Amino acid sequence: MIINGRDQRIDFFRGLALIFIFWDHIPHNPLAEVTVRNFGLSDAAEIFVFLAGYAAVLAYGKIARREGLLIASVKILRRAWVLYVVHIFLLAVLMGIVFYANSHVETRDLVQEMGLQYFLSNPQQALTDELLLRFKPNLMDPLPLYIVLLLGLPLVLPMLLRKSEYVVGVSLVLYLIAPFWNLAAQEGGVWFFNPIAWQFLFILGGAAALHSQPRKVSENRPLLRQPVFLLAVLYLLLTGLLALSWKWPQVHDALMPLWLGEHLYPISKTNLSPVRLLHFLALAYVVAKVVPHTDWLNRGLARHTCRMGRYSLEVFCLGVILAPLADMLNALGGDTFAMKLLSALLGVGIMAILATWLDWYKRLGKQAPTVSSR
Repeated sequence: MIINGRDQRIDFFRGLALIFIFWDHIPHNPLAEVTVRNFGLSDAAEIFVFLAGYAAVLAYGKIARREGLLIASVKILRRAWVLYVVHIFLLAVLMGIVFYANSHVETRDLVQEMGLQYFLSNPQQALTDELLLRFKPNLMDPLPLYIVLLLGLPLVLPMLLRKSEYVVGVSLVLYLIAPFWNLAAQEGGVWFFNPIAWQFLFILGGAAALHSQPRKVSENRPLLRQPVFLLAVLYLLLTGLLALSWKWPQVHDALMPLWLGEHLYPISKTNLSPVRLLHFLALAYVVAKVVPHTDWLNRGLARHTCRMGRYSLEVFCLGVILAPLADMLNALGGDTFAMKLLSALLGVGIMAILATWLDWYKRLGKQAPTVSSR
């Protein structure tokens, strides 16, 4: 469904990615077994970054055409600054929640699980690394990546709007050298999401926003007669079987040829391994072909998911806070299946409520009072 030139499917899948990220970040959460990472080589992170690039170029590209590239660049940098401030504040809130939860949970060390022991052992250096985006505990990796990608957008947006294929080509070259180049993190480490690699997915999302146009079903050939679609489906099926085989190591070892395993593994998420990238692109292509532009996106749970996608930053930040709270609730409740299920569903419900309130508040702000003068 297209509303005011905006493809509702983008909002829906951004919202779905936020739900999956939240569920994946709760340890031993049963609903994490149904997220996209269990049925292929990519996961919600690829969905989030690709659609972030799509939405950013769509929004700021319109501003650049209407108000000029300088105004668009200023607004991009202002957005990056807001995200930076949000990141610092969110990290402080997250540490407070985890330290509080850890004092009430005796069965597990939540500080260790969340990667916050570095702050306890070296607080002064950790604070410096936090300001430099080098200290990123668990759950905090996506936001610094998005900040860096936004900071680079003003450099490529002018050419992206004119000759996007050139930008994609240069971005591909950077992606290919990414395994040899990464940003520094705390304690001599590197970024979990290598921006040099993940920028390629962000740029691909931006290029898709500029070139994808919804077409009528009657204008398309039957899907079963489209070779690219069939190859994409075949790749998704094969990689899906591979991902499922990881749950049974003996079955995997029996079916996986030794020579193929040597070339396939390790499948790096840090450097966005080509097989991961290809899996996501195949998934995005098939979904774009199969999922229709219809009113189903404006009804029921789909409507709430779309609303969450429209306010992705706020919902993501709330999810980062709710994940350790859900983990604490599960531990205090004895880690029972019912408690894990309840905390996962309750968290999504709270995220949906936030998106609903933000949507209502935005519409309220647009209702300017009418004043008649004589």
